[in-house]
Amino acid sequence: MTEREDEIEADTETRAETEFDPEKFEEKYVYYFEELESAYSNAYQQLHGRVDSEVLRAIDRQVLSESEPIYEGNGEFSIELPDDPKERVGAIGADEEQFEAVLSEFTDRIEGELQRLFGFDSEE
Repeated sequence: MTEREDEIEADTETRAETEFDPEKFEEKYVYYFEELESAYSNAYQQLHGRVDSEVLRAIDRQVLSESEPIYEGNGEFSIELPDDPKERVGAIGADEEQFEAVLSEFTDRIEGELQRLFGFDSEE
């Protein structure tokens, strides 16, 4: 494991759950910026080395940087994507199916990380 992977694993294991307030989530970048940053970063690291790095990086920088995490209620989150995500990344070495698979897994993992960071996954 690299030093960075060790740091991420330690962060994932030791990060205390953040008390969640749905009303504060409306101003998420004021109240929950660190948690959002961690969720996106952890999801990226979970996929790094498992999927095409060019596709992963393009999605992260061109699509998810413009995405909007949404609290749906009942401990559920979703990621609202910008219009035309595939067109945003331009020409990368991935067909539509591969692009959609990586994007879907990435957003699923971000949603799961948000649930974990805010303590909703412990209710399962």
